[in-house]
Amino acid sequence: MKVGFIGLGAMGSAMASNLIKAGHEVTVWNRSPAPAEPLASLGAKVVKTADRAAQGDVLFSMLANDQAVRSVFIDGGLLDGMDKGTVHVNHATISVALAREMAEEHARRGLDYVAAPVFGRPDVAAAGKLNILVAGKPNVIDRVRPLLEAMAGRIWPLGEEAERANVVKIAGNFMIGAAIESMAEASALTRAHGVSAADFLDVMTNSLFATPAYQGYAKLIAESRYTPAGFALPLGYKDIGLALAAADATRVPLPLAGLLRDSLLEALAGGDENVDWSIMAQVAARRAHLDERDL
Repeated sequence: MKVGFIGLGAMGSAMASNLIKAGHEVTVWNRSPAPAEPLASLGAKVVKTADRAAQGDVLFSMLANDQAVRSVFIDGGLLDGMDKGTVHVNHATISVALAREMAEEHARRGLDYVAAPVFGRPDVAAAGKLNILVAGKPNVIDRVRPLLEAMAGRIWPLGEEAERANVVKIAGNFMIGAAIESMAEASALTRAHGVSAADFLDVMTNSLFATPAYQGYAKLIAESRYTPAGFALPLGYKDIGLALAAADATRVPLPLAGLLRDSLLEALAGGDENVDWSIMAQVAARRAHLDERDL
């Protein structure tokens, strides 16, 4: 199938590479050209403008946030230049409000739209094992399913309204953030009593919390390994903000999300944005002055 892919960060590049390996004709575009070079070596066609990537049967996008999605597709006019009947599969984690707006803007132009945010870090994306949440018309999802299967371990249909997939993604990231914060605080507690984070988290993630999310982030915390970022701190802060905005719109109290936002903001105030959001463990240790106690 002839497809385009816009947004070649760590996740987008890995996903596009799996489409190429599956035998599809892939055209790619990114604001900065360097990330496209490895894909060109795999057989992708690299173009200089986003509209040229949108000339196939399906256009995939994996952009960083609401601002990037809006600037390319709505303010940048890309939707106006796409052929009717083209399917846009949007993998970005965006706000519920923008998800609804994007669906409306596509429908107004006769374009098909599938919201398809993903769970999984770049290594999972490279392995083609992402959990992909999808919302859109069933017949449209069926059209793109073979493409999604090239990138997914499992596909999770969530109904027709685009925002359903996005709110599940936002809520899921909120739960991951809560898991990180709980491990950060609990390991600070054990360290204060002479038990290393590595020993404590080894027990927890091989007994009560033997799940991939806990195990993966526990390893980063135990090793104090926050670079390279699998999920960058600013993205975590952004996603907790999305959860709070979605909650505010529907009057759903999320007191824990407020705490997470403050922890992430405290980490950002340290000045280093190019770290994994599991850096919250360092925040918890700093609050307890563990380094000053030589623990």
